[in-house]
Amino acid sequence: MPLALLALAIGAFGIGTTEFVIMGLLPEVAGTYGVSIPTAGFLVTGYALGVVLGAPLMTVLGTRIPRKRMLMVLMGLFIVGNVVSALAPVFGVMLAGRVVASLAHGAFFGIGAVVAAELVAPEKKAGAIAMMFTGLTVANVVGVPLGTLVGQHLGWRVTFLIVASLGLLGLLGIARLVPDLPRPEGVRIRHELAAFRNVQVLLAMGMTVLGFGGVFAAITYITPMMTNVAGFADTSVTWLLVLLGLGMVAGNLVGGRFADRALMPMLYTSLGALAVVLAAFTLTAHTRAGAAATLFLIGALGFATVPPLQKRVLDQAAGAPTLASAVNIGAFNLGNALAAWLGGLVIAAGLGWTAPNWVGAALAASALALALVSGALERRTGTRAGGEGGSRVIAAGAPASAAVPAHH
Repeated sequence: MPLALLALAIGAFGIGTTEFVIMGLLPEVAGTYGVSIPTAGFLVTGYALGVVLGAPLMTVLGTRIPRKRMLMVLMGLFIVGNVVSALAPVFGVMLAGRVVASLAHGAFFGIGAVVAAELVAPEKKAGAIAMMFTGLTVANVVGVPLGTLVGQHLGWRVTFLIVASLGLLGLLGIARLVPDLPRPEGVRIRHELAAFRNVQVLLAMGMTVLGFGGVFAAITYITPMMTNVAGFADTSVTWLLVLLGLGMVAGNLVGGRFADRALMPMLYTSLGALAVVLAAFTLTAHTRAGAAATLFLIGALGFATVPPLQKRVLDQAAGAPTLASAVNIGAFNLGNALAAWLGGLVIAAGLGWTAPNWVGAALAASALALALVSGALERRTGTRAGGEGGSRVIAAGAPASAAVPAHH
């Protein structure tokens, strides 16, 4: 794997840290500004909505900019947003800083996935995408717990300054290590938008919303579930989240490896197993050992779907993949928001702290149904499944005969 993927992974690490670390620092932030914790929760919601809206917006604005330069611009935006958050004198400015940082999120992962796929041979594309996303998964193991610890002892502003410095490191790495890939000729917005007329692209995005939404239905309410049902102490939740993060790292790498061999079978297996494990979590959440083991599996199976889903979108939108890739990142966040809302509804309805697990199982099963429909349509039309040997990601606007060559 090229060293350029390390630079992308560092940027992903910073983005993953800033996205999730706020959840552990809400009480401190709320105390600083004198607002309630539910009000401080807008820092989470605002970020998620910024990702959903920013992914297509920033990608469209960057269609005429070479991808390396656009990645650098996005990391610059990320740095500015986190510095503003760290220095914000009032809550409104803090929220604005979060939104600014979030605008870089979707486009960075969307464009970064295209760049990562172009840096390697066709049979290694999903593995390259997984390598970049490793930065996001490792953030949940290292960045979020450490950021929370720093924020609780040195102040949350220090945490956001450290995150900004991670963004600077990612920016310098991209400038130094990512090659100057030629901007595809003849890129037009209509070419990028045309990808959304492909039913397979829409099915893949539906799988993204429902599949990863299944994960977030459960983990959004993991703290009350683990303390009130499994009997863990409040201080144990951080390490349970580390365990979840370790599962994400393992699943991401395994998903990338097997998606390059058999993409659709990998999706069938991971989504089906995820639905079963989420349903089982309703029972295993009542014991500490069972809850811990299930959390690892949820992280692993959830992130095992990320590289194949992202590659599926790239393959099916091969003529103009950049916008579709970025919008699919927004779809992950849309699934997160939808699942968290549905999970909250069943808890509010008095169905218990484990009820969101059934919501998650239903969402994952729905994603599996979409995957089966997608596979059946593909077999009926005689097109080749993305991820099987020889599939190619073609630069936006380039003719099929001008597939991007592998280079290291």
